Amino acid sequence: MLYYSLRIGVETMKLLYCGKVRDVYEIDNERLLIVATDRISCFDYVLPTPIPDRGKILTRISLFWFDYLKDIIENHLISSHTNDFVDAGFITADEEENFEERTILVKKAKRIDIEAIVRGYLSGSAWTEYQKSGSVCGVKLPEGLKESDKLPEILFTPSTKAKDGEHDINITEEEAGKIVGSETIKIVKEKSIMLYKKASEYAQTRGIIIADTKFEFGITDGKIILIDEVFTPDSSRFWDKGDYAPGRPQKSFDKQFVRDYLISINWNKKPPVPTLPKAIVEKTLQRYMEAERKLCE
Repeated sequence: MLYYSLRIGVETMKLLYCGKVRDVYEIDNERLLIVATDRISCFDYVLPTPIPDRGKILTRISLFWFDYLKDIIENHLISSHTNDFVDAGFITADEEENFEERTILVKKAKRIDIEAIVRGYLSGSAWTEYQKSGSVCGVKLPEGLKESDKLPEILFTPSTKAKDGEHDINITEEEAGKIVGSETIKIVKEKSIMLYKKASEYAQTRGIIIADTKFEFGITDGKIILIDEVFTPDSSRFWDKGDYAPGRPQKSFDKQFVRDYLISINWNKKPPVPTLPKAIVEKTLQRYMEAERKLCE
């Protein structure tokens, strides 16, 4: 099984983009094939050590949410069945196992170039900004809030869509409107909050708090649709409801074990990128598996 990269045997397709996790191929002018690899990145670098089956877990979680949230907004999914891809000649039967459960066929859309971020709790960059200014992305918040507190209302806090190796920058809703259009940002905000509200209410029943999340949207046939991944541990901050306590950072269902390890060895966040010990790989995989089990089973 190929854990690090799956860019093999697809000479008939054009590789459009090789991201930190996903490889995107162009089928034709209307369709893309997206492969979620087992690569993992931290501090803007892809690590040489993969997390086995991480791409499958991310894909399965997204597929669950695409179905659960389809009443709110159309998404880009066409098919996730690899036998369809073999029948269509996108991949060969010999390659099917390598692509199984980690590959989706989607509608090609013109990406809306902002990150649509929704926050229900005060954490991460929002907490940092609040400590300095008492506001988040131009939205004034009450005084005296603690780290990880539930926000008085759900916030839409967009950011720029940075190029690889660069950092996203938090912007106001008005600034986002100047980038993508005021009517577009109005729809993106409305749909983002609706998606977060429905998903977070469901997740609470499964013992998970969704503190915040980010979405990507695109336009196809004149309609705004949901694209990329949705409510995965890579795109969302998941906390254990039973362990939740405001006033401190929370344990999350993501690659925190990886971050903590890289900090512990005093890596300078420059090449060469260190490998991960087996124990860190296993602990990270267990957290991703636990998130899937809690949400999707």
